[in-house]
Amino acid sequence: MKRLIIICFSVLSLCSCSILSGINWNPEGLASAAGKTITAASISDEQIVELSRQTVLSLDKQNTIIGGEYQNRLQRLLKGVDQINGLPVNYKVYKTDEINAFACGDGSIRVYSGLMDVMNDQELIAIIGHELGHVKHQDTKKALKNAYIASAARDVVGSAGSYGALISSLLGDMGEALVSSQFSQAQEYKADEHGFEFAIERGYGPRSMENALNKLLTLSGSSSNSIVAHMFASHPQTEKRIEKMKKAAESYETKSSK
Repeated sequence: MKRLIIICFSVLSLCSCSILSGINWNPEGLASAAGKTITAASISDEQIVELSRQTVLSLDKQNTIIGGEYQNRLQRLLKGVDQINGLPVNYKVYKTDEINAFACGDGSIRVYSGLMDVMNDQELIAIIGHELGHVKHQDTKKALKNAYIASAARDVVGSAGSYGALISSLLGDMGEALVSSQFSQAQEYKADEHGFEFAIERGYGPRSMENALNKLLTLSGSSSNSIVAHMFASHPQTEKRIEKMKKAAESYETKSSK
């Protein structure tokens, strides 16, 4: 057991020193980092930002990025949104029928065309605000860090010295963590609240987040889309989220009418 722990720490060091700190992305660069040890707590915010950047770059290569009316719509909706946690924002649309979106701590926002096809502007901006909430509250950072630790520890055994395979697997796991992260109920509530507030700040109505969640819940029951079905598999929990957003909207409307 102790030997396995030592091996895992070595690989975590190997990956963090090369990938996160910008040392060469090649076997020699990775090998030169071997033997040093780190812990999860020692992975800095700067390293997580770099890991996020590399992961999003990998996802960008795997997906078809489209412009035109989709990019123009996203640009219009996010006009004036210039930074995430102090980092410049960059946003793109992936051409896919999947219904999803994610934001990342390096300033990246990625929205799937499938989501844009089924959401009106107020619903879409609420969903984007929800994803930004996960970044603001550091949920995404924690998910990436946990996925990084688990992936590196596992892949040291399976890669058998294949550094290229280790990097590919690592980025794949990081991408999966971004695209389909599972957050706690408390984290989802807070992100919903951020989406609610974000929509209002952008000039949309207080029902934006409630309507978006209702639509996603409906889609999860009628769509074969795996991501939507997975995200909203727990209907009682989703219905509680909708109820919270309904009450928040009612409270806002009552205050606004006075």
